[in-house]
Amino acid sequence: MCLSIPSQITEIDCSRNIATVDTMGVAREASLDLIDQQVDVGDYVLIHIGFAMNKIDEADALQSLEAYREIIAVMEAEEPEQFIAESDSSTHRSEDG
Repeated sequence: MCLSIPSQITEIDCSRNIATVDTMGVAREASLDLIDQQVDVGDYVLIHIGFAMNKIDEADALQSLEAYREIIAVMEAEEPEQFIAESDSSTHRSEDG
């Protein structure tokens, strides 16, 4: 299964059929060769292996982006706690062994 983060088109190079997109703050290029819909600057697309595959509704894109931000926040909050727990358990083992 592949998860795609909605990306907003910021520029279109018609001569190369390439869009520059913003994916959660990261700019990258995506080919428009495989998309079967008209896209414009400001539209949201889903990208797979460097190709824009689908244009998606802005409301759906923003809802998905918010869900990704929530997941990232939870992961970032849990990582330090997990690292501390793993460090504590490995410290105790090395002291015992």
